[in-house]
Amino acid sequence: TYEAHVVSFLELLKQPYTGCNPRGIVLAGDKALSKQILSWHRIPCPAFAVFPLRTKKARLPSRMQFPVIVKSAVQHGSAGISQASVVHDDKELTERVEFLHRTLQTDVVVEQFLPGRELTVSILGNERLEVLPIWELWFDKLPDRNEAIATSRVKWDVAYQERIGLRTGRARDLGKDLEERIIAICKRTYRALHLSGYARIDLRLDQENRPFVIEANVNSDLSPGEDFPESAKDAGLDYAALLQRILNVGINYKPAWMVE
Repeated sequence: TYEAHVVSFLELLKQPYTGCNPRGIVLAGDKALSKQILSWHRIPCPAFAVFPLRTKKARLPSRMQFPVIVKSAVQHGSAGISQASVVHDDKELTERVEFLHRTLQTDVVVEQFLPGRELTVSILGNERLEVLPIWELWFDKLPDRNEAIATSRVKWDVAYQERIGLRTGRARDLGKDLEERIIAICKRTYRALHLSGYARIDLRLDQENRPFVIEANVNSDLSPGEDFPESAKDAGLDYAALLQRILNVGINYKPAWMVE
C-alpha cells in the first residue's frame, strides 16, 4: 500500500534507487485506475467494471457480457484468483465479489474474460525503452473445464505447477505483424502509466488473436526462473548483467528535483 511513499521519501533524500518512480507505482498499482488511463489512450484492454468495497450487490453493466473474471483492484501476485474467479452469471458474480470484499477487504475489478493465450512483455528503461522477448505461459496437463489462468495456486504451489504441466517460454508462432503490434502496445502502456526502471506488461489474446493489456507490474519478480530474468536470458543477458542493467537505469533516472 505504501510502496510509492517509500520511493517518494528516497527522492526527497535525493537517493538514487532501482525500479519504478512513485507516480508510476500509484498508477499501475491500481488496476481500475490504470485501465481507465489505458482506455483514454485507446490502448486495448478488456471491458471492465469496478465494484467498491461498499457495493451491496454486483450487477454486470449492459456493455459487458459473461464470462468475466473477478479480481482485487489493488492486490498483486494473483491474490484471490482461482478457477472460481471466472464467473458465468449474475449469481456467481455476486458471490465472487462478496467473497473478495470479505476476504481481501479491497475494491474489486471485473473484466471481460479473454480465452486466448497469456503473454508477458518485460521492459527496461526510462525514456529509451528496451523490450525483451515476448514470453508465454501455457499448461500441458490442465484438467478439463479449467481455464488457462495464472491462479494463486498456479503461481505459488510448485507441486501443482508440475501436476498441470505449467511451462513458460518464448512465445510461439506469433508472426511478425502481431509481435510488432504487441511490442508497440506495451511501449505505449509503459509511457501512458509514466513507468520507469523496469516493468512487466501482462496481456491476453482474444479468440481472434487480438492483444489486450491486462495489467502492468512495476518492479516485477526478478527471482531466477521468473518471466523477466528468463526473457532477459533469452535476449543474451545473464542474471548478473540484467541486475547491472537495472542498476544503471536507476542511476540514470532523472526525478523532478534533478530537472533544471
